[in-house]
Amino acid sequence: MDIYIERLNEQDAKELFAFECHNRTFFEQTVPARGDDYYSFGTFGVRHKELLKEQEDAISSFYLIKEGSGTIIGRINLVDIDPINGTAHVGYRIGEAFTQKGIANEALKLLVNLAPELNVTQIHAKTTTDNIASQKVLVKNGFERISINEEISADTGQRQTFYHYSKNL
Repeated sequence: MDIYIERLNEQDAKELFAFECHNRTFFEQTVPARGDDYYSFGTFGVRHKELLKEQEDAISSFYLIKEGSGTIIGRINLVDIDPINGTAHVGYRIGEAFTQKGIANEALKLLVNLAPELNVTQIHAKTTTDNIASQKVLVKNGFERISINEEISADTGQRQTFYHYSKNL
């Protein structure tokens, strides 16, 4: 499947909200939940505008993963961009109907190639210990596991163990 990544914009809100709602249960099986408020369009719209402001301020860079016809099939982001140290953190999620097709791997390749344009020379990632698919994508793209730690989810208050990864560009 041919995919591309496209920078998030204001017009994406409705389609992105539908994508997130449709995939909520699937996502929450392997990543911390975002909380019920996130799935109210009013709250989502406010958060969407906050993300666009972060992007405008060069704090983060958000992308939609799309297939040939332009349908959203995932998201991939560089957040906490530190222009002085050249670092950022990557996060991604692929819709349930599009998993196990190499999409996360391809989208991460595209983002890694784009990162130097944002003055990012080192990318960090983290994933839950049970998200084997994400771990495989990171390793396949040259990320090395550098640490393991426990965190308490701000949304759920539950303890989770995470693997941390890094890649120098």
